[in-house]
Amino acid sequence: MAYTYVGKGDFRLQEKPVPVLQHEQDAIVKVTLASICTSDLHIKYGSVPQAVPGITVGHEMVGVVSDVGPGVSKLHPGDRVAVNVETFCGSCFFCRHGWVNNCTDPNGGWSLGCRIDGGQAEYVRVPYANQGLTPIPKQVTDVQALFVGDILATGFWAARISEIGPTDTVLILGAGPTGICTMLCALLAGPKQVIVCEKDPERRRFVQSHYREVLTVGPEEVLETVLENSEHGGADVVLEVAGSEDTFRLAWQCARPNAVVTIVALYDKPQQLPLPDMYGKNLTFRTGGVDGCDCEKILSLIANGKLDTAPLITHFYPLRDISAAYDLFEHRMDHVMKVGIIPDDSCESGFFGVRK
Repeated sequence: MAYTYVGKGDFRLQEKPVPVLQHEQDAIVKVTLASICTSDLHIKYGSVPQAVPGITVGHEMVGVVSDVGPGVSKLHPGDRVAVNVETFCGSCFFCRHGWVNNCTDPNGGWSLGCRIDGGQAEYVRVPYANQGLTPIPKQVTDVQALFVGDILATGFWAARISEIGPTDTVLILGAGPTGICTMLCALLAGPKQVIVCEKDPERRRFVQSHYREVLTVGPEEVLETVLENSEHGGADVVLEVAGSEDTFRLAWQCARPNAVVTIVALYDKPQQLPLPDMYGKNLTFRTGGVDGCDCEKILSLIANGKLDTAPLITHFYPLRDISAAYDLFEHRMDHVMKVGIIPDDSCESGFFGVRK
């Protein structure tokens, strides 16, 4: 079974054959745990024009290697692995510089669950498996590793390119799953203060209950809160993870002069830079898709107890009930943050809590 993008607004669970090796650097992975990403919803509603009708969706997953091509040297059948959201060859100009999102291979960048079959299924074929799969340490559970290849990689990349320092006030706009992963990775840099702005009271409460060292605030109070908790007229670093016109504006408004503003969000429509209003702020904007090449380092941080995203998974559904899981996630019902999808049906639909 595989959850399939049939056309705009139309996802269906369909029977598909088990994928097979197509190239020498392919691997076949038996999916043990997958999840639903907001980017999947963007595909569903036509906001990702490169998405191909007929593909299996899903790009957040972990599993067990079942087969490898002759060019795969770093993995073997039976290895537990985290799957990278990005496909990258490792040898082109962009890959050599660590800009793997811009890999020049025809399937480079975000392919899984967009341009080739993804992982909301029982099996997935992963191209360039030496780069696209990362072994999971024995002490790390599937639940702990689930977001390593996507939203944790995104948060880690965003924090890294933002160059956060120990005296910085960091503002994060958005407390969805990606925003929280970004927040956790920003905290690794040891900034003076982290402030999270989120309009949803339930999501603010989630942050307050799990991460007490972080200040939470709504959009109406964020500018005042930032000014009260910074020394130079605004946040030293702003990470925009929410993806709305309002949060894009808040990002540059809340930044101090000469600050870094990192755009993590994916927008449904173009945003405008009001340069006359921004004149003199001398901001540095850093934007683009995640360069997901730090998965091994992220897994090491998880294994050493320095990163933990397990609380984000609030519900579990078997693959047969994935349509209900999408409905729950899309409409933010029952305090959902993230949903775990289990292909082998070894859970009850809607299970609330963390499966160890």
